[in-house]
Amino acid sequence: MSNPSTRLSLDPRARLGRRAGRRFLIEWVAIGCLGVIVILLGSLGRMSASVDHLVYDHLLGWRAQPVLPDIVVLEIDNESIAQLGRWPWPRSVHASLLEQLAKAKPAAVVYDVLFTEPNADDAGLAHAIALSPTYLPVLLTSAGRGARHAVVEPVAPLAHAAAGLGHINLEVDSDGIVRSVAQFEGDADARWPQLMVTVARAAQRGVLALNPPLTSRAGAASGDSAAARNDAGNEAGNDAESDGRFLIPFSRNAQSYTKLSFASVLAGEVPLEKLRGRIVVIGVTASGLYDRFATPVSGELGPLPGVYIHANVLDTLLTGRQVLPAARGLLFAVSMVPLAALLAGFLVLSPRRSLLLTGALCAIAMAGSALLLYGARLWLSPVPAILGVVVVYPIWNWRRLEMTMAYLRKELQRLANEPHLLPQTPQRRREFGGDVLEQHMALMAQAAQRVQDMKRFVWDSLNSVPEPILVSDVRGVVLIANHAAKAHFTRLGAPMPEGRPMQAVLGGLTLVKAIDSGAASDADNTLFARAHWPALLDPTRREFAALMAQGVEVRDANERDHLLRYANCTNAQGETTGWIAGLVDVSALHAAERQREDALRLLSHDMRSPQASILALVEMERARDTPALAHGVLERIERYAQRALTLADDFVQLARAESQTYLLEPVNLAELMIDASDEVWPQAHAKRIALDTATDSRDGGDDEGGDGHWICADRSLMTRALVNILNNAVKYSPPDTRIACELSLVTPIGAAAARGAARRIACTIRDEGYGIPQEQQADLFERFRRFHETERPEVGGAGLGMAFVKTVVTRHGGEVEVVSAPGRGTAVTIYLPVLDEEASGQPASPLHDA
Repeated sequence: MSNPSTRLSLDPRARLGRRAGRRFLIEWVAIGCLGVIVILLGSLGRMSASVDHLVYDHLLGWRAQPVLPDIVVLEIDNESIAQLGRWPWPRSVHASLLEQLAKAKPAAVVYDVLFTEPNADDAGLAHAIALSPTYLPVLLTSAGRGARHAVVEPVAPLAHAAAGLGHINLEVDSDGIVRSVAQFEGDADARWPQLMVTVARAAQRGVLALNPPLTSRAGAASGDSAAARNDAGNEAGNDAESDGRFLIPFSRNAQSYTKLSFASVLAGEVPLEKLRGRIVVIGVTASGLYDRFATPVSGELGPLPGVYIHANVLDTLLTGRQVLPAARGLLFAVSMVPLAALLAGFLVLSPRRSLLLTGALCAIAMAGSALLLYGARLWLSPVPAILGVVVVYPIWNWRRLEMTMAYLRKELQRLANEPHLLPQTPQRRREFGGDVLEQHMALMAQAAQRVQDMKRFVWDSLNSVPEPILVSDVRGVVLIANHAAKAHFTRLGAPMPEGRPMQAVLGGLTLVKAIDSGAASDADNTLFARAHWPALLDPTRREFAALMAQGVEVRDANERDHLLRYANCTNAQGETTGWIAGLVDVSALHAAERQREDALRLLSHDMRSPQASILALVEMERARDTPALAHGVLERIERYAQRALTLADDFVQLARAESQTYLLEPVNLAELMIDASDEVWPQAHAKRIALDTATDSRDGGDDEGGDGHWICADRSLMTRALVNILNNAVKYSPPDTRIACELSLVTPIGAAAARGAARRIACTIRDEGYGIPQEQQADLFERFRRFHETERPEVGGAGLGMAFVKTVVTRHGGEVEVVSAPGRGTAVTIYLPVLDEEASGQPASPLHDA
């Protein structure tokens, strides 16, 4: 299990499960730069203008706006052409209409007809124009980009009589749709306001007699706001570098103004009240005569006549509903916000959540743009922002997918190349088909199968262990119990261990003693364990980890003894993930130990006592003046009893050397060798064999006398081992020979020194005896093996002495080496580790002379 504190993390390196390297950051920055470039092209480079127009048109179509009732459209329609004749009409007809309108006292008349050619009736028409505030259009033409504008004004009498002049040019976008209008056009020499700008200015300043006045209506605040917006636009228009352009908010009501026929008004068929205090916009709508323009609402209304477009422009100016396009710098800055949010989301969100974030950002951009359009009358296109996130998201996820697939491919291939250590059934050869993704899926299936096989192998391995095994998590709660554990707790009548704390599961056990490798600390560890039982059973207690790893001996309710140990479970990073508890039934082992102790007791007491009694009786019989038994019989009884006693004693000593706990202490090997020589000296003296002892240095060691021959050993057992070697040397050597005992320090050199091998003491006992053939030396340390039985029947022994030597030296961490040849004697060398004086704290003392 992983640490709960690290399960959730906002660090992308934790989500990837590996360190996010330079490549990850480079790709993240590169993707971000790509998004910035897309937004730059869309906002500053106007590469997304066509899409911007479509979005703008659809947003306008979603909302219908009411039209201003103060505007009346007077159409020169098909009916009027039919009644008044072919177009163009005489100017007297237009004069008659204006005279008829003057009777109704309109607030203003906007005549969307060009009168650019002189005519004999100009004076009459000029008189009629002067009867009401009448506004006439001018025509602006340009020879090309950057060329000066040519102005075509109405004839002079009409221009002087008009209340104002203005251009009627409309802005056609690249897709052929009219969406905006410039409040001012021209060049540095002459700048003309748009015709409706002139009318709107007069209305807002109270020059026109609107009924009721514009500034006195309900919603005067909105009117003031409209005036403020128009003033701001006009001020901008007065700048030589600005045309005061704004977007016309067309809606489905773009043709819903009050409309009258030219012929009907001329004939007096229209009540004058419909025209009083209104702004009358006169224009051509007859088929084949009017200028048709496509607008954002042409999908529902069809192309609009120019007169209605001008009516919408006037309506927009009077109500302050003109839509101002956002500056390109502002559009770029705002469009960067969704991109920044998405790039940040890439670092902390999963692919599914990143997709949801992308959709949410697009929806927010669209909704924000609509709110600004409807509420603030500001057109901030959402297209650059949407393009930025829409382009970035698939490219980023493609790169993430590529990196993920590359990583999976590498890891899966590495897993596939590793040897499959588990037993597996023969499989027929199959080739992976399909595309790369399908091949990765096949490799993943293989990996999943291997994981399942490994899981099954672990379960089978645990269940095949005959001892109870418990596996817990980091909290000490048991997760797994093998079959042996379940059977064990079933026999005890205890509940199943899964889901319970380890301390509660094992709490019914009774502590017997602690197990430790050092005998001197067994008692202390047992006292410590008893003082903290059963808290030791809680694996989360760090202070008991070392003791439970070594193991404790416990007893269950059925009076069976067990060895309980804990083992730590770690992951690949070395973090603790849980613990494994093992129970080993040692009841049979204890029974065997008791039987062995009984056997040793039998040998040491019941068998040795009769032999000792026999020897005592022999000595008593010899002491008599007239012994009852012959002298030869007494010697035979003594020899047989002595042999039986020696056999029992050797067997007991070997058993103790193999099983008992050694009492280790710092001792001087030279002193032990002298003690052993003294014990063997009577046998050697009887055969006139000289015992010589010496200490020196070899193999690069410095001569230290006897001060360097300290070891950590059991004094009695090590002395007994040296006595056995010397006894063998005396028994298998002819009279009048010499036995040499040598001590030396061996310092490792070369490869041994590089491995950190410790210094050792070499104790060599060399005789001049009969020697041992090479083929028999391999059996030298086996029990009950004797040599020279045929050649030297007088040499006694049970064949346990060298087995005892091998056991004692090995348990002291040493080695035994034998060099021998028939007729050349035998050299037995034992190597023992030198005592670490700094670790032991024991001072070295000088050797006594032999």
